[in-house]
Amino acid sequence: MKIAAEHKPFAQVNEEFREAIKHHKVIDIEDARGQKYLAIGAKHGVTVNIYGTPGNDMAAFLSGAKVEVFGNAQDQVGNTMDGGEIIIHGRVGDAAGYAMRDGVIFAKNECGYRCGIHMKEYRAKKPVIVIGGGAGSFLGEYMAGGTIVLLGIGCDIENGAMGYCCGTGIHGGRMYIRGAAPPHKLSRECCVCECDADDMQAIAKYVKRYCEYFGADFDEIMKAPFKKIVAASSRPYNNIYCSNKA
Repeated sequence: MKIAAEHKPFAQVNEEFREAIKHHKVIDIEDARGQKYLAIGAKHGVTVNIYGTPGNDMAAFLSGAKVEVFGNAQDQVGNTMDGGEIIIHGRVGDAAGYAMRDGVIFAKNECGYRCGIHMKEYRAKKPVIVIGGGAGSFLGEYMAGGTIVLLGIGCDIENGAMGYCCGTGIHGGRMYIRGAAPPHKLSRECCVCECDADDMQAIAKYVKRYCEYFGADFDEIMKAPFKKIVAASSRPYNNIYCSNKA
């Protein structure tokens, strides 16, 4: 089933999409031009291919569907998604994976600010974001769970592929950073660890999938070392918001 987005307003495109998923499992949205909310809430068993540039909140509340973007994506991709897979053959904007609870996001190139903000996990639900390029500032802000893998392809990874204030308010989850994780780019709420065998096994699994989607060289990516960033405390703002007086 094909939907021509072109110059249509976002409400019309989304109405056509809601009607299409009643009868079809594979939907192509062609010539997207910034329409927001595309593929919102799509459920397991549905595949959505988007050609062009979808607008904000693409695949928000995703619930098991596969969404593939053949181009760049704007802000808040996968907002509060609860399962499924998003594959972006380009860059992704700010706040990708905002409050996501499950599922996987792969972006071939870089991401904007606040990627992975307030990600969370619960039991078997463990969300993952894999970013091929660099990341803007506040990567993993208020992160409460899940995994972020930052590959930094095409970046100066010796000086850190992330922006400033990485891990601000982090109190759960983990970030795997290819290359260096310079202290001046990290918040006081996180700490840097060496990756153990289990970490490297997890990294290799996600990198293999990244390479399958985007045609990258697995061995070349894995030549560089990875650092693990985790929370220094489960209550990072305890000293700010709680009194220590008896």
